[in-house]
Amino acid sequence: MLEQLIADCVRDLPPGQVITDHAQLRTYECDGLSSYRCIPGLVILAESSADVAYVVGKCAEYGVPFIARGSGTGLSGGALPRTDGVLIVTSRMNRIVSVDSGDERAVVEPGVINAHLTKAALPHGYYYAPDPSSQQVCSLGGNVAENSGGAHCLKYGFTAHHVTGLEVVMPDGSTERFGGLAPDPVGYDVVGALVGSEGTLGVVTEVTVRLVRTPEAVQTVLAGFRSIDDAGTAVSKIIAAGVLPAAVELMDALAIEAAEAAVHPGYPAGAGAVLVAELDGPPSEVDAQLADVERLCQEAGAFEIRVAADEVERALIWKGRKSAFAAVGRISPDYIVQDGVIPRTALSTVLRAIENVAAEAGVRVANVFHAGDGNLHPLVLFDESKGETERAEEVSNRIIDLCLQHGGSITGEHGVGHDKKLHMGKMFNEIDLDVMQLVRCAFDPAGICNPGKIFPTPRLCGERPGRAQGVHPLTEAGIADVF
Repeated sequence: MLEQLIADCVRDLPPGQVITDHAQLRTYECDGLSSYRCIPGLVILAESSADVAYVVGKCAEYGVPFIARGSGTGLSGGALPRTDGVLIVTSRMNRIVSVDSGDERAVVEPGVINAHLTKAALPHGYYYAPDPSSQQVCSLGGNVAENSGGAHCLKYGFTAHHVTGLEVVMPDGSTERFGGLAPDPVGYDVVGALVGSEGTLGVVTEVTVRLVRTPEAVQTVLAGFRSIDDAGTAVSKIIAAGVLPAAVELMDALAIEAAEAAVHPGYPAGAGAVLVAELDGPPSEVDAQLADVERLCQEAGAFEIRVAADEVERALIWKGRKSAFAAVGRISPDYIVQDGVIPRTALSTVLRAIENVAAEAGVRVANVFHAGDGNLHPLVLFDESKGETERAEEVSNRIIDLCLQHGGSITGEHGVGHDKKLHMGKMFNEIDLDVMQLVRCAFDPAGICNPGKIFPTPRLCGERPGRAQGVHPLTEAGIADVF
């Protein structure tokens, strides 16, 4: 049926929006996680909500799977295409529809780049708080799909805390609106269900977000420590003292080495770890918190503390941190970006365990993470040409196990996608997964919307391994059969 769908799209859409050439299709064979690749059967470069609705409607008519993709910066294989499916690319849908300082809202299309929204809001005295490290290139539609966070999520929260309304093309091709300008709409929180659903419930074609007023004062602190244990102690002291920084980030020696090689941020020489803390708010409050942070870092063993003197120094400090993922390419030909969450109190324990696991396997691990909320991003370094891939993957999987053993999660902001779906059974039991499947089937009963993602075992709606389709296992637990 894909052939008929292609014929319809070629007939009804402008030639520049339909890609069928094999060489051009290869451009879209993976997202930011390049270890998984698949050449899509068809790529559509959508330019409007109507384009998306048309293509999704055709997919529903012919039973063809479809996957939405924004800038392609995802790190979990969430936008991995299918050879028998359609990849709907929304990067051309990049209009900022409105910025309203009175309502503290902005309305944007999904292809708008994260940093571009803040640039548009700044003249009004506002900005968009969620700031993934890829904010210069990642798009808002992808941020919604993955519920992206960023360095400032400690104080300001994730994407879910800033989205108030969505326009969505549903898997049957219809277009629906959920939420709007109101901060707390009545009824079921459908917007909350869609944010973080990784493109499995529909295709977002417009986003209404909350804007945050630009803080009166900002201070950025860089502290160098001899060991990552000392830096972790400083984080614990800061949070325990009741100080809530806008951001608290940590990088170990290997991550520092990579950043210095790439962007030369001038981090303290000889540091085993650096801590980046940012404080914002009223000037008097920021000054008091700054004094506390400096004192607590000194008590934890910081051998050097710098406070950015101006915006140029602040930007350079952050450039080193936000370039860390890409910078690792300067010191390793290949690497795996992991994403897990642990309680802050387990930071030192888990980091030592990661070090031991890496040493046993004979691979290097660079640690860079959101220390304030325990979101780890270990970078497992390897050389595929030397046959190190399997060892690196084993270390990566063991890191996820360590996170779960200490009461954490398999992902903090990168999503499950294709990469981590086999870990879902470690975190959730069958009933948990069945409840999630009920939600998915309510939106997409045909199972054509980004299939094969999130869930460890592919299944049809109403189907569970070992059971007949149409009889949901939750009926045995006393919950009415919805099929």
